[in-house]
Amino acid sequence: MASRLRNRLLVMLLAPLFLLGLGNAWFDYRSADSAAVQHDRQLLRYVPLLADSVVAPGVQSGDPPVLLLAPPVEDFLKLRPGHAAYSVNDLDGRLLHGEPWLSGATVATGEPEFHSVEEQGITYRIVSQRVRTRAGELVVQLADGSDPRQQWLSALLARVLLPNLVLMIAAALTVSWAVRRALRPLIELTEAVENRSPQDLSAIDVAASPAEVRPLVQSLNRLFDLVNAQSASQRRFIADAAHQLRTPLAGLQAQVEAWAQVLHNKHRQPPGASTPVPGAGGAQPVTLALDAEQIDKLRRATRRTSQLANQLLALSRADARSMEAQPVQRVDLLALCESLLEAHLDAATARGIDLGLAAQAAHTQGHEWLLRELLANLVDNAIRYTPPGGSVTLRCGLIPLAGSVKPYLAVEDDGPGISAAERSRVTERFYRVPGTVGEGSGLGLAIADEIARVHHSTLELHAGQGDRGLLVRLVFAPEPA
Repeated sequence: MASRLRNRLLVMLLAPLFLLGLGNAWFDYRSADSAAVQHDRQLLRYVPLLADSVVAPGVQSGDPPVLLLAPPVEDFLKLRPGHAAYSVNDLDGRLLHGEPWLSGATVATGEPEFHSVEEQGITYRIVSQRVRTRAGELVVQLADGSDPRQQWLSALLARVLLPNLVLMIAAALTVSWAVRRALRPLIELTEAVENRSPQDLSAIDVAASPAEVRPLVQSLNRLFDLVNAQSASQRRFIADAAHQLRTPLAGLQAQVEAWAQVLHNKHRQPPGASTPVPGAGGAQPVTLALDAEQIDKLRRATRRTSQLANQLLALSRADARSMEAQPVQRVDLLALCESLLEAHLDAATARGIDLGLAAQAAHTQGHEWLLRELLANLVDNAIRYTPPGGSVTLRCGLIPLAGSVKPYLAVEDDGPGISAAERSRVTERFYRVPGTVGEGSGLGLAIADEIARVHHSTLELHAGQGDRGLLVRLVFAPEPA
């Protein structure tokens, strides 16, 4: 926008200068043309004097007439050495006196004729006239190479084009500098808006903006306020909904787990024995007729719903804050991997999965609680979809990329993996690969991808070792020296 405005200003300012330059050249030429007309009239005044210079016919028949140049004509020739010439010809164009290159001129009438001829690099203005002399009718010519119009054409580059070109270049540089300086606040405002994070909806400083664009800045600030209010309302709704879901779901899950335990104990008792029911008045003995399959389905459903509520809450927390405005801290990636390994070891062991750690000491700048949530989602996904007997490995360390050494986090498994065609879609919210078995809501990788963007990185999905399973990696920027 600022560039187009600058170009329009340059055109509008330089176009008049260009037109003025053309006008100057035109008026200069008109001045030279007017001077040339006066010059023609002065040249014509010498014609009668040159005719009077023929004082007598030739001594013998066929001889040229006797010529005695009149003093004004002689002075005219002396004052313009090399730029003035004359000739006297008979009516057939034969040269009688003067310069040979002026011979051959014939004039049908007694009116003077003007024309221009170039001779030895000089453009001469020539007047030719048929006159009556003491030797009879002859044709006299006078040539002058100091014609102002011809001098103007020869000096066009030095007198008109070059000065105007220098003037226009100097004006263009000056105007361009002035316009660039004048538009600098607008350019800075444009860059500030373009470089803003999508989460940064803070108001722009109106006082720091030029007076001409302050109404635009105020309108932008009002728009930011409206978008911020609407976004905050949506975030509050998601957070409140997730919080409201967590409490009853946790209670429901605890109740179902208790029922499952009761069912398990019932199956271990002799037939006809009574079992106290949790939540039914303490130890009142009742006979239960519970369907184990239905209890198991209900337990899985409550676990899945509880996990979904937790993931929605994590997603809302990742979206809720302008994380770039929050102070970052130095995160120990090795300690983070070790704590996640310990937290998920029981779940992996219960499924018969070998959960391991292959890590080196590495640190990055970021938000530890978000990175913990990211890694927890990746490990949970890997354990969930890796078949029993498989392995899941947490990795961290330093990796050379793009000419520098960068810290990274990764989770690798040898499960079914994700095809290359589906890897671009699995980070979408609530998307699950068609045909995927097992429980899941399609939010794990979406949350991880959101957290990766907060840390100015990208979630990379590759095939695992031996083209088996899935490797999910997050590469961070190098730590500042």
